[in-house]
Amino acid sequence: MAAQTSTPVSQRRLRVGIAMALTLLVILAGRLVFIQGVDAAGNAEKAMNQRLRPVELAPERGSILDTEGRVLAESVQRYDLVVDQRLVKDYTVWNNEKGGFDDVELDDALAELSEVLNIEVSELRALMVGDRPYRVVTRNVTPAVKNDAMAIKIPGLISQQVSERTYPNGAIAGSILGFLGSEGEPLEGLELSQNEHLTGTAGERLFEISADGVRIPNASFSETPAVNGQDLQLTIDQDVQWFAQEAIAAKADEYNAEWAAMTVLEAKTGDIVAMADSTTVDPAQPNETDSKFWRPLSVTQAFEPGSTGKIPTFAMALEEGSVTPEQGWTVPNSEEFSGQIINDSMKHSTYDMTTAGIFARSYNTGTVQVALTQDKETRHEYLERFGIGSAIGIGLPYAASGTLADWEDWDGRQQFTTTFGQGYSQTVLHTAQMTQAIANGGVMNSPRLIKALLDEDGTEHEVEPEEGTRVISEETAAEMLKLMEGVVDHGTAQPAQIAGYRVGGKTGTGQAAGVGGYDGHTTSFTMVAPLDDPEYIVTVSVYRPQGNWRDWKVTDTASQVMSYVLNKYNVPPNDAESESYDAFTEDPQKRAW
Repeated sequence: MAAQTSTPVSQRRLRVGIAMALTLLVILAGRLVFIQGVDAAGNAEKAMNQRLRPVELAPERGSILDTEGRVLAESVQRYDLVVDQRLVKDYTVWNNEKGGFDDVELDDALAELSEVLNIEVSELRALMVGDRPYRVVTRNVTPAVKNDAMAIKIPGLISQQVSERTYPNGAIAGSILGFLGSEGEPLEGLELSQNEHLTGTAGERLFEISADGVRIPNASFSETPAVNGQDLQLTIDQDVQWFAQEAIAAKADEYNAEWAAMTVLEAKTGDIVAMADSTTVDPAQPNETDSKFWRPLSVTQAFEPGSTGKIPTFAMALEEGSVTPEQGWTVPNSEEFSGQIINDSMKHSTYDMTTAGIFARSYNTGTVQVALTQDKETRHEYLERFGIGSAIGIGLPYAASGTLADWEDWDGRQQFTTTFGQGYSQTVLHTAQMTQAIANGGVMNSPRLIKALLDEDGTEHEVEPEEGTRVISEETAAEMLKLMEGVVDHGTAQPAQIAGYRVGGKTGTGQAAGVGGYDGHTTSFTMVAPLDDPEYIVTVSVYRPQGNWRDWKVTDTASQVMSYVLNKYNVPPNDAESESYDAFTEDPQKRAW
C-alpha cells in the first residue's frame, strides 16, 4: 500500500525539477541572447574596462637656463625599481649560444642583484619575495644601474621612470631658482612661482590584467604621451652671477654684516644680469642654509635706504624747474626747519655750494633746502613715480613693497627725513630700478628676470618686457647723470672710479630700525657706467655692518663688479672727459669735509 502512494510523489518531484531546470535554461538563454546579440558591444566594453589598469606617465620637468642657455636647473632621468612579488620565482632565460633555455635559481639571481643595487641579500629577499602585488625595491637609480638590474631578468621586477631635480652649479643663483621638496613639490623661488610652466601635463598608459591581477604580457595597450614642461630662460648671466656672489659675500664678511645684496641691471632694458646675496642657498641642500637666504634679499628685504634716496629729491627739483645744477646755496652743518633740527653726518664749515655739490657731498641740510622748493604732495608724488611703495614683480614670490606713508600722514620730522632716504623703506631692487630710470633717459623699465619660455620642440615664447614709464624728462635725466658723476669725481664715491670710463653713482648710509628705535645702519651704493652711453647698473647694500660707519666702504665692491661686467661684454673705454659740475660756487673746489 505504501509503495503505491510513493510513485506519484516521485514523479511529481521529477516533473517540478525538470520544469525549474527548463526555466533556468530559458532565462540563461535569454540573457545570453541579450549579451551576445542585443548588447554585445556594451558588455564587451564593460569586461574590458574591468581588465584595464591605468598608469600615469609623468612629464619631465622643464629646465631653468641662464641667458646664454646654460643649465641652472634640470631634471635627470632616474628609475624606481618595483616588484610584483607574486611572480618572483626560479626561472629560465634563453641562451643564444647553445640555442636553449638555462635554469636560473632565484637565490643566485638575488645574489647578483644585490651587487648591482648594493643591498644586502637578506634585505633584498625580504623586499622581493612574498605575496604583495606592488613593492618598492629601491628608488632613484641611474639608467646604468637600472639596465644592469633588468638584465638579470628576474620575473616581476620592473622599472618605472622618475625624475630627479639637479642644480649643476650648486649655490649659483640658488635663491632665484628655489627648490623642490622631498616629494617633488615646489617650495621656493622660480620652482614655485613658475611651477605651472615647468610641470607639464601627465600622460597615461592603459594595459590589461588577468583575473588574478597580473598584467597580461602580450595584451595590447594604449598610451597618451606626457607633455613635458617648458624650459625657463632667464636674463641672468651665470658668470656674472657667480662673480657678484663672491664679491658681495666677501664684503659682508669684511664688516661682519647681517647680510648684503647686489643687483646688476642692463641700463636700457632693466633686464637683471645678476642678483646676488652674501649667503646663497644650495637648492640641493636647502636645510643647510638659514631660511632667510632661501629668497633673494634684493627682492624680499626692505630697509630705509639713506642718501641713495636723494635721487628722487634732486630729480624732482630739476624736473619741476625750481633749481638748476649750478644754483648757489648756503649749507651749514646743522639747520632748523619748522622746529626740526637736521644734521649732516660729519661736522663741516658752512659752505656756499652748488646744487650739484650738495648732491656730490650728500649733505642733508642742503638736500632739505632743495626739497622745500616743492610741497609735500609733490615730493610724495615723485617717490611714487620712482616706484617707492610698490612691489616689483619679476616672477618671484614674496616681493616686498617697502613702506611709504601718504604725505598727509607724515609727521613733523618725516616730512624732512623722506627727502634724504629715511622715513620710508625700499629694497635693493627698488634702488636699482630708480637708477635705471636715470640711466635710461628718464624712462623706468620694470626689471625683467624671465626672458623666454621654451617648448620641448624648441619653440620660443619671449616674455615681452613691460612698456617703460617716463618718470622725468630726458633733459633732467642727463643732468642727473652729471650730478652722479660728481659723486664719483669729487664726492663720496671716489673709490668707484674706473680707468677709461665715465662713472656716476650715489652713496647712502641709512639708520636701520630695530625694536624700540634705530639700532644699526645700512650702507649702500648704486652706480651706472659708462655715462656717455649707459649700459649697466650695479647696486650694493650691506645691512647692519659692524664697526665705525666712517670706515664702511662699498664703492670698491660695486666698481669691482662693474669693471668685470664692462670687460665681459666688451664695452670699450673712451677716456671721455668728465661733465660733472663744480661742488662750490667759488674756488677752491677741494675743501675739508
